[in-house]
Amino acid sequence: MPRQKVGSAPPRGDALDVEIGRLRDLDIEGLRRRWHAVFGRLPPSHLSRHLLFRTLAYRRQVDRWGDLDGETRRLLDRSSSPEEAGKAAIALRRRTRDIRAGTVLSREWKGRMQRVAVLADGFAWNGMTYPSLSQVAWAITGTRWNGPRFFGLRDKPSKGTS
Repeated sequence: MPRQKVGSAPPRGDALDVEIGRLRDLDIEGLRRRWHAVFGRLPPSHLSRHLLFRTLAYRRQVDRWGDLDGETRRLLDRSSSPEEAGKAAIALRRRTRDIRAGTVLSREWKGRMQRVAVLADGFAWNGMTYPSLSQVAWAITGTRWNGPRFFGLRDKPSKGTS
């Protein structure tokens, strides 16, 4: 008979997993009562069962492990939906891709005019070839830049927009 490895027993569910499992079994009225017990007020009447459950489960996790730090919350608040982010990325790629070989991009930096030639396989600046505009911008400034933004090919977001 061949030997078989036997792993350790699966871990017992901890109290948080059990509590979230119990929330999953509650109907909408049970979730509303639980909301009232946790938050000390009635839940908004428009929240669906799914959102009540998710909010209560998140709250229990926050109580156990802590909430997101402020920087992460600000980043998430600024982020758009995945669909919008995808559309923006495609539009940016199209604008950068549409620059034809032979085009010369120019930008004044610290009082000196910087000129970059667009090649079929990259970008030329100061006798060197770079695979991306961002690497050219880094070579010019010594800091990380978004290359298309540095050369004015991408609009800067206004203060009120993210």
